[in-house]
Order: sequence, then C-alpha cells, then structure tokens
Amino acid sequence: MDAGACLVPRKDFPVFENWPDLVYLDNAATTHKPAAVLRRVDEFYRRTYANVHRGVYRLAEEATAAYEEARRQVAEFIGCDDTGELIFTRGTTEGINLVAAVLDSLVQDGDEVLVTALEHHSNLIPWQQLCTRRSLKLKVCPITPDGDLDLDALERMLTPRTRVVAFAMASNALGTVVPAVKVIAAARQAGAVTVVDAAQSVPCMPTAVSELGCDFLVFSGHKMLGPMGIGALYGRREILEKLPPYMTGGEMISTVSWDGAEWAELPHKFEAGTPNAAGAVGLAEAIRYLQGIGMEKIWAHEMDLARKAREVLEGIRGVRVLGCPATYCGIVSFVVSGIHPHDLAQFLARENVAVRAGHLCAQPLLRALGVDAVTRVSFYVYNDYADVEKMAEALEKAIRFFRHDV
Repeated sequence: MDAGACLVPRKDFPVFENWPDLVYLDNAATTHKPAAVLRRVDEFYRRTYANVHRGVYRLAEEATAAYEEARRQVAEFIGCDDTGELIFTRGTTEGINLVAAVLDSLVQDGDEVLVTALEHHSNLIPWQQLCTRRSLKLKVCPITPDGDLDLDALERMLTPRTRVVAFAMASNALGTVVPAVKVIAAARQAGAVTVVDAAQSVPCMPTAVSELGCDFLVFSGHKMLGPMGIGALYGRREILEKLPPYMTGGEMISTVSWDGAEWAELPHKFEAGTPNAAGAVGLAEAIRYLQGIGMEKIWAHEMDLARKAREVLEGIRGVRVLGCPATYCGIVSFVVSGIHPHDLAQFLARENVAVRAGHLCAQPLLRALGVDAVTRVSFYVYNDYADVEKMAEALEKAIRFFRHDV
C-alpha cells in the first residue's frame, strides 16, 4: 500500500457515492458507516427483531442471542474477558454520567476528584456535579506547553483523599495521547478509582483494559464506524457489584415487591428498559470491519496523516497549530491569524472540505491556550494524503479571500 493511501476502499462507504467530492475531516465528531454495518443493522430489523431478554418465542431468542453475541465481541475488542463487566450505554457521555452518579456511594465529604486540563466537557461536568453534590474538591492536573499531560504535577496532586482520577486517553482538541498506564498506576497507588474516557482512543488504538488496569473505561460506537446511540462502559466487577443502579425499571431487577426490589446480575443491573439491540449488533459489525484492517495499522495511519497535516499547516503563513504532544492521534487543531474559525469552516465547506470549528466542548482547555475557538481536522481509515493536500489548498484560498497581506 502506498504511503498516505486510504486503508479501505471508499466505495465501502455509501456516503462517498452520494458525496463524491467530499473531503471529510470531522471524524473526531463522528465517522461514516461502511455498507457492511448498514446491512447488518437492516438485517437485524428485518430478520431478527424482537425485544431482548423477554420473550421465549424463537424470534425473541434469536434477537437476544444477537445482542449478547454483540456484547461478547465488544468486550473481546477491548480486552475484557468477562461480559458481565461490559454495559451497553447510549455513548461516552452517558457512560461517564453513570459512573459519576453511582460513585456517589463510595465518596465522603472532603474527598477529591482529579481530572486533567485536556478534558471534554463530558468528562468534566459530571465530576463537577458530583463534587457539588457531595462537597468534594475538584482538582485539575495541568498540561505542559507542548500539550502533554504533566505527569510530575499529577503525582504531586494525588493525596490520600483522592477518590477518583478521570482522564481522556486521547484529547479531542489537541490529539494528545496520555500515557494511560502510568496515570492509572499512580492513581491506584494512591487508592483512587480510575475512569478512562476512551472516546477518541478506542476507535484508533489497540485497547486492552486488562493491560491498562483501569477500573472504568467508556467509549462510543459512532466514532468507530458504528451506529449513533450506542456505546459501552467497562467496569471492574468487584466495584460494579458494590454500586447501586444508575436507572431503575424493567429488566434490571430480579424480584420486586411493594416493599422494595432486588437487582439483576451484572451487566443487566445497569441496563434498565429496552436496550438499543440494533445499535449493539451494528457496533459489533463495525468492530469486525476494523479488525479486518488491524488496529495497529489504523493507529499508524492516523499518526501519519496527523504528522502530514501538522507539517503542511505549520508551513502556511499565519497558521498556528495548537500543541506539539509527544504522542498524538489523528486530530489537529489550529487557528489562523485574522480569521475566525467559524468563518474559515464555512469557507472550507464551500470547497467541500468538512471540518469542525468552535470550542470543541473543551472551553477551559482552549482558554488556557489563549483562544476561544479553533478549527479542527481529524482523520480516519478512509482519509489519505490527498485529503490533507485538498484541505491545505482550500485553506490557502480562504486566507487569500479573508486577508490582503498575503
């Protein structure tokens, strides 16, 4: 395969048949779906659809089997050998909110929660709410001038009162990849529970919770070729069994009386109501597609495209690339002197280049970097060097349009 070439045929993705000139560089927001995933979801609804874990007729049993097989595949994909530890959610945001809500029972007034300056709002606000609710102290680990997590500062900030360390394994704004094993080891030594936001890392990096040693890990399906509305939460069994349910209702109980209820076994204790079974089987199909490529190849491809984009952007006058982390995924954010990111994104859209502009749900981080908004490009398996070059050409055209000093 040529350097910088797509890892997969674009014809696998119907969107590119309908939008043949599209340069899609907003993959950190969501990814497009291969035909195989669309077919699998359609097949589930056409041939295997029924409510799961309820009926005893054949259709319901087949639907339940498909749902639980999807759980097994997703668990295996992240190196989890106990399907009771794999809880389906609507996505990363719900997964983090779930953990922040149920950990309420394991903290005491005056305890501490440690997050990092790299966090997406979804891995910040739930912890702010927990701290407010329980009179906890929220601490924020800083980053270095290059955009890496300051590990020395993190170790200094850990105390015997630290109960939770929550961090993104890869930043959605800077692309920084955090040395998760080191962070988790330090947190564990301090006696803290670790929560990993893997929304941007699971889609592109080999992931094994057994090797990471984390207590919780969350991610979303739609960022890795899967359907919207489905995600997963890994939780260590010994902790999950101590925690109360997040939501109550159907299917998450074993018995109910007028006086109370007893909860179902894991993972069903945390899956109240009718689940998104079609989303689960779609996510499993997306995982099969990614495994057919190889996660090591995807990781190398993303880093290569990000390196190329950084190199090209840094060569354009007036462009400032944010951060220069030691290890990064396929995310690059930048600002252009004299041009607001929203205006730039609209101009690029006219050139069929799709990017993200704004605060990226990371306002505290961007403020710390001295900006209110950025333009972000992000890559995936169907991108190539040509996409980087087309983006750069459109960017230079935009600079000529908006500015008269170049």
